[in-house]
Amino acid sequence: MPSLPGVLKAVKKSGEVYYRASITFKNKHISLGSYPFENLANKAYLTAGTILGDIGYNIERYEENEILTFDKWVILINFRDNGIYFRNPIYIKKNYFIYYINKKILLKFDIDDLFYYAHHKIMKRGGHLFVSDYGMQVTILSRYGIKNYAVSGRDYRFANGDNTDYRYGNIEIINRYHGVTKSFRKGLPVYTAKIHINGDYIIGRYPTEIEAAIAYNKAARLMREKGIIKEFPENYITEINEIEYARIYHAVRISKKLRNYDL
Repeated sequence: MPSLPGVLKAVKKSGEVYYRASITFKNKHISLGSYPFENLANKAYLTAGTILGDIGYNIERYEENEILTFDKWVILINFRDNGIYFRNPIYIKKNYFIYYINKKILLKFDIDDLFYYAHHKIMKRGGHLFVSDYGMQVTILSRYGIKNYAVSGRDYRFANGDNTDYRYGNIEIINRYHGVTKSFRKGLPVYTAKIHINGDYIIGRYPTEIEAAIAYNKAARLMREKGIIKEFPENYITEINEIEYARIYHAVRISKKLRNYDL
C-alpha cells in the first residue's frame, strides 16, 4: 500500500516502525519531523503545505496543539516570506532579525550576526542564554565582550531598556573588568576595585578603568601569595602593551588592609 503524501516509512534498530514527514518547497527538501503514526506524519505535511501557501499563517497564529514544532513553524514562515532557509527559528526583518526562543521570548540581533546564529542554536537554561560552540557552552553575551560573571545593570545595560534587544547599538558595557565598578564623584568617573575573599574588600579607587583592573590583578596575586586557595579571574587588558602594563602594575597602590591581610 503506497504511503500518504509527504510520508516515508522507516524502522528503528529495535524494529519499531515510525514515519518521517517532509515537504519540498522552492526546490528545497525540508524535513518536518518523525511521528509514530502515518496519519500524523501526513498531517504535518499538509500543515506545512498550508503554511507555505497561505500568507495568512503567521508566527503568532501558532497554537500549542499544532502538529509541527514551534521552531519548524517559524522556519517555514521565514522561508516562505524571505526565501532563505535556516535550520534555526529565525525570521528576517529589515536590517535585523528575530531569533525565537519560544513564542513569548523573541531576541533581536543585528543582521551581521545572521550567519552565526543560523548555525548555532540558542538554548536557555536557568535564565542564561548560550550556544554550543566547539563542544563548549558559550553565553551569547560573550560576543559583546561581556564576561560570564557580569551583572545586568551594573556591568552592562540595554540602552533602550529592552533586555531582548541584542543589537550592538543597544548593548552598553559599563564595567568590562572583573572586580571593577564605575561610579561618579563631582561629575567625574571613579573606578572602584574590589576583591572577594570571605567578603568584599575594597582594593582602592582609581581614575581609570585600566588602573582599577590592574589593581585587581595585583591584589589577586597578593592573596595567592598569602596562601588563599581561591580562583581569582584574571583581567586581560589588550589596550596597552606589556611595558605599560608593568609600569602601572608597579605604580598602582592597593589598600593597607589587603596588604596586611592574614589568614
